[in-house]
Amino acid sequence: MVEDRASIAQGTSSSGSDLPRTAGPSATMRAAIISMGGELFTIDLKSVREVFVVESITPVPGTPSGLVGVTNLRGTVIPLLDLRPMFGLDAGAALRYAVVVRHSNWQVGVLVDTVPEIRTIAADQFLPAPAGTTEGAFPFVSTVVKLEDRLRGVLETSVVLSHFEETG
Repeated sequence: MVEDRASIAQGTSSSGSDLPRTAGPSATMRAAIISMGGELFTIDLKSVREVFVVESITPVPGTPSGLVGVTNLRGTVIPLLDLRPMFGLDAGAALRYAVVVRHSNWQVGVLVDTVPEIRTIAADQFLPAPAGTTEGAFPFVSTVVKLEDRLRGVLETSVVLSHFEETG
């Protein structure tokens, strides 16, 4: 797991999750590569506050599906989100790590298997996600990125957190 706090801090200088929108060769995005249920995704570092080892989870009755409980991170209560069931991924194994992401004034820990690396992704590596709303589609992935000749979903943290703010 990469705990590149300097890279994470560098990527969090402004708010929002803006992907490169220009076609120029200098347009890039700093991203955390995350692993969930055997699949790799990317998260824009502008949305990432930090990565930490989850030591305990306290279940909270009545929370929306996907919110598995809360944990204490240096005196701050962080809700924990497991996206694997929503993505149709194997949710059998416990997840050790959480990536704290934020949207507006709300933050949540997205549970992940690992964060294998932090990298800079060029604009020409981004492709639009397949159109359509098939049952197996990932609703929180609107863009894909080509890494090592495979397509990876770019997790739209603002959409994920907005969804849970509305259902909470």
